[in-house]
Amino acid sequence: MPKKVITFGEVMMRLSPPGYEKFSQASSFDLVYGGGEANVGISCAYLGMKAAHVTRFPDNALGKAATQFLRRHWLSTEHVIYGDDMIGKYFLEKGAVHRSSEVIYEREGSAFSLIEPSMINWEEVLKDADWFHWTGITPAISEGAARCTLEAIKTANKLGITVSGDINSRRNMWKYGKTMQDVIPKLVEHCDVVITSSRGIRDMFSIGEDDDKFQDLAKQLINHFPNIKNVVKKTRRIISASHHQIQGKMWNRKAYIKSNMLNITHIIDRVGTGDAFAAGLIYGLLHYDDQQAIEFASAACALKHTVPGDVNTVSLENVQGLLQAETAGAIIR
Repeated sequence: MPKKVITFGEVMMRLSPPGYEKFSQASSFDLVYGGGEANVGISCAYLGMKAAHVTRFPDNALGKAATQFLRRHWLSTEHVIYGDDMIGKYFLEKGAVHRSSEVIYEREGSAFSLIEPSMINWEEVLKDADWFHWTGITPAISEGAARCTLEAIKTANKLGITVSGDINSRRNMWKYGKTMQDVIPKLVEHCDVVITSSRGIRDMFSIGEDDDKFQDLAKQLINHFPNIKNVVKKTRRIISASHHQIQGKMWNRKAYIKSNMLNITHIIDRVGTGDAFAAGLIYGLLHYDDQQAIEFASAACALKHTVPGDVNTVSLENVQGLLQAETAGAIIR
């Protein structure tokens, strides 16, 4: 029986100038849908897991189109709810070589930002799940979204479901009177797996010093929140906008584990690569030992850089092939 993951968060409409055009050059936009948590769910589905996403869309044609997008990528939408009339949007200008990418968000007042805990029966949603995943973006959107996230996590704890949080958050998103320091620690307290960074640990929890290494900060984070079993980081070294290097790192209470460094020399699309890493980690921790899990996560992340759009559509065989150095650039016949 395939393992099942539930994800929760906003799905937005992504609008990008064709190719590598700048906003000032564009006369049209390419449209796809994406959101960090849904990206994780879709990636897990392509890896062969059962996956369902919980979100709130506007009750109009755009909400239905976004739902169809999720279904087309093997994600169950049985727990999607509808209301109000606006979908969140973001505009992406893709970078190239030495020119960085640029993102502009329009999400205030979206259907998802108006979500409330009474709209979701988390015991029903999570009753047959193996894993629940959230990110630090969701509780930053609105107080209702933050309360929904906490209720989901506590319900998962009650049902014995593993909880992961990718908690790197954008400071300028917190606009409803709470800060990430007010909210995130109460959520992380109930997590089993935390994906973050050295800076994230220092900023969100006031833990450690500027010169502390990730391993030391991860140990301190677990001391503060003893429910956590794994603290994970993705390191990205940027050579240019088109050439990056990726490595996964993990402290699992016993050992500090690193993946091999993967060299990505021709980036097609960087958006969603962190979500691909999270999905690979979830799959890896459910199916392999910790060393294999972090290698699998890094390989899934590297492959996403070759896929246009927000979501990672590579298969389990694709990731395993890269790990075994069998399909790197080869034609599969």
